[in-house]
Amino acid sequence: MKFRCSQQALSKALNTVSKAVSNRTTLPVLKGLLINATLDGKILITASDLEISIKKEIDAIVEEEGSAVVMSKLFCDIIRKLPNEEILIEKEDINSIKIKTNYSEFEVICLPVEEFPKIGEREENSEKLIFDKEIFKEMVRKSSFAASIDESKGVLTGIYTEINEDDINMVALDGFRLALVNEKIKSNTSSSFIISSKGMNEISKIAAEEDEEEDIEIYLGSKKAVFILGKTEVILRIMEGEYIKYRDIIPTDSLTNAIIGKDVFIESIERASLLAKEGKNNLIKMSIKDDLLTITSRSEEGNVKEEIAIEKTGNDLDIGFNSKFVIDVLKAIDDEKVSLNFKTGISPCVVKPIEGESYEYLILPVRIPTM
Repeated sequence: MKFRCSQQALSKALNTVSKAVSNRTTLPVLKGLLINATLDGKILITASDLEISIKKEIDAIVEEEGSAVVMSKLFCDIIRKLPNEEILIEKEDINSIKIKTNYSEFEVICLPVEEFPKIGEREENSEKLIFDKEIFKEMVRKSSFAASIDESKGVLTGIYTEINEDDINMVALDGFRLALVNEKIKSNTSSSFIISSKGMNEISKIAAEEDEEEDIEIYLGSKKAVFILGKTEVILRIMEGEYIKYRDIIPTDSLTNAIIGKDVFIESIERASLLAKEGKNNLIKMSIKDDLLTITSRSEEGNVKEEIAIEKTGNDLDIGFNSKFVIDVLKAIDDEKVSLNFKTGISPCVVKPIEGESYEYLILPVRIPTM
């Protein structure tokens, strides 16, 4: 293997591909990158942790075709530190490669190519979907925070994507909150799949880094999904199992409704949470009475009271929440005002836009002790 390429192009490709390198594995090869050079002037760099695999293609001057597996961290660090000029990479024997520039030369040990996991190609009869890149990024941002981080919860660590003829939904929940994000998009197919929240976030990051304005192509097979973003290919395992019937969880009626400015609401909760007791789930208490929302919190170090003007219809109400869960929801929303919908002081709160159906967030309350 022998090729020449731009340091800048190689460094950028490595930054993308290395997102799939495993840092918690006992298998050394999973900490490596597979570099494959072909005589048509292409370099394909691949990384995999067996859950997510990323391939990136760059242009190069290839003098000899071949493959090598190098340790990701060392190789990336070397390339990143080199000057922005042409790099020569050459594999003279099976155990090492040389990296040369005008004034630098490194020799790096290689790992056996045959030990690198077989990534495979997209499955036959895969279903093809087209997703607008910007819409995809926004939907992931507005939903992924609500997915569980507890691996024992199976599909709840993923984002459920539901594609209908007239719209697309992304859903995430962890048992304490639920995020449902909706976009009105015409589709020629109906489909659904669950992919880990971590994987969807990585796709979103890669989409943000890609210079091309192309849409994301998704090829859905029975066990894996292949995402194509320009010259980058990401392969993710489709999670097995049936997702919770999330529509059954979201209340359809309410007895108390409040319209509130989002920014002032976040600021008030953040101040109140400074005194929320850690042992009480960052508890804040909200009291809705007339056209005023009062937020209180108390700890051994002091107490706080915040008041916000609201537009209220329905009953007065006292309810408690984990402040972090409320802040996470509000930070995902772009609207200036939101609608808070309650049934009782022990029922979930549903956060909706004042108009439309672009999102619904559900937050479970915390029982209020004597404060």
